[in-house]
Amino acid sequence: MTVAYSQRTYQAKQTDIKPEWHEIDATGQNLGRMANKIATLLMGKHKPGYTAHVDTGDYVVVTNAGKVVVTGRKAKQKIYEEYTGWPSGRKLSTFEQLIDRHPEKVVMLAVRRMLPKTKLGRKMIKKLKLYKGSEHPHTAQQPQAYTVTYGRRAEMEGK
Repeated sequence: MTVAYSQRTYQAKQTDIKPEWHEIDATGQNLGRMANKIATLLMGKHKPGYTAHVDTGDYVVVTNAGKVVVTGRKAKQKIYEEYTGWPSGRKLSTFEQLIDRHPEKVVMLAVRRMLPKTKLGRKMIKKLKLYKGSEHPHTAQQPQAYTVTYGRRAEMEGK
């Protein structure tokens, strides 16, 4: 029994991949929904040639990371935990405290937790560029503006 050439499964190769650059403005964006879209872009799941074991994703530049929002009481109740490695070195911060000190870290943690927990995931997170303000040094790469939409209906309408 022979298999027709058109029935073969496409496997992307690292040499075939041409990563693009996307720019997302985080002003007023919901943290979780935006992080979901960013993780999809970093993994390459938005492309038809997505292959799970190859890094087919794109680069993402996020500006105005400090202006991201959360709903409900998460600003006061969401806790971020760090550990220094020393006895009694556990440090707790709320969302409000962390967004004031390190706004890029809030977005990075949300995205990183949506990526694979493998070597490939660690490679993908390096393609995420986060900036507190609206300026970034990646203008030479000509990133395309990417609008974060919520749901299938909004994507169909182009909002």
